[in-house]
Amino acid sequence: MSLNSTPNSERIQIGFFGKRNAGKSSLINAVTNQNLSIVSQIKGTTTDPVQKAMELLPLGPVTITDTAGFDDEGELGQLRIEKTKQILNKTDIAILTVDAQEGLSKEDIDLISIFEDKNIKYIIAYNKSDLVQNVKTLRDNEIYVSAKTGQNIYELKELAAKIYEENPDKIPLVRDLVKPNDTVILVTPIDSAAPKGRIILPQQQVLRDLLESGTINMVVRETELIQALQSCKNKPKLVITDSQAFEKVNRETPSDILLTSFSILFARYKGVLEYAVKGINALNSLEDGDLILISEGCTHHRQCNDIGTVKLPKWIQNYTKRNLKFEFTSGTGFPSDLSAYKLIVHCGSCMLKDKEVLWRYKTAENQSIPITNYGILIAYVNGILKRSLEVFPSIYNLLR
Repeated sequence: MSLNSTPNSERIQIGFFGKRNAGKSSLINAVTNQNLSIVSQIKGTTTDPVQKAMELLPLGPVTITDTAGFDDEGELGQLRIEKTKQILNKTDIAILTVDAQEGLSKEDIDLISIFEDKNIKYIIAYNKSDLVQNVKTLRDNEIYVSAKTGQNIYELKELAAKIYEENPDKIPLVRDLVKPNDTVILVTPIDSAAPKGRIILPQQQVLRDLLESGTINMVVRETELIQALQSCKNKPKLVITDSQAFEKVNRETPSDILLTSFSILFARYKGVLEYAVKGINALNSLEDGDLILISEGCTHHRQCNDIGTVKLPKWIQNYTKRNLKFEFTSGTGFPSDLSAYKLIVHCGSCMLKDKEVLWRYKTAENQSIPITNYGILIAYVNGILKRSLEVFPSIYNLLR
């Protein structure tokens, strides 16, 4: 994906599900007008999920995912089915591909039940309709299609656009916290972990949201923060910092200027800030030998001073004075059984869909495992959590 393309976390996620040989891969190729997936008469050709980010009219930026058959067999088959279930945690629109000659199977009905339990909008696409003589009356979310002849492929895309609903109540990233012409300073450290030639995704997205809101923005390293503050004709409304520089930025930013972090902004944007604030109190009840999960939503090459695997464990050990154990996950590798952990510390989730982030936090809540966020934890151990939440009055009041 190019640097200018829409992040996957902001794309509509469309998943194709169904039994082996229902024609999922053929249908995806017809919908995208590309040879995205391998097509074969051999059952189980699609093993791991295959993803493609693209523009799909009339929906716009989407990520399309081809999944393994939900009737896969054997030990490997069960692992593939588990991966398919993971995809469901971030799916906005599910296309259940059914062989029109066979009709709905037990596996299809099981999938429909999962769609409905997870509140996923879905379409039942009866593929291979060119081979069917007698057609039945369909419901509003059902359609006959043929990947082979192209029948109703356009109509399938139109139907997907029709059933998709954006969340009108979604909280903005930052624009509701500022007014046009407010001055905002963004502190973005450039260290060994920073990507060459660019700033990281959460910083890009926050800056874009600020630009659209008409603010006057300054982007500086933590080493130039004092000079930036001194150069401002008008007092800045807000300083937003990378969490790793929280302590220094807090020390150098006057107390009458609001301060928060990119990670905390993303926790609010993903709808989990309240969970993360409530979860931080578990840090004070940890005992020697307790196991902590540190989870990142993306996968990247670990640096020698990596925040997730090096810095966070040190901060936690220094704060608690306990001999703790740590496990680490990244990407889609979030466990469904969390019973072994006393605390989960999650990244800001800029790479994850809101649905998947909320599923992770809900999974922890349902198992009574406290979960918090990188930015919340770093602010807390540095004694500045209250200050970092002043910009969100309703959340700030939770600390009183």
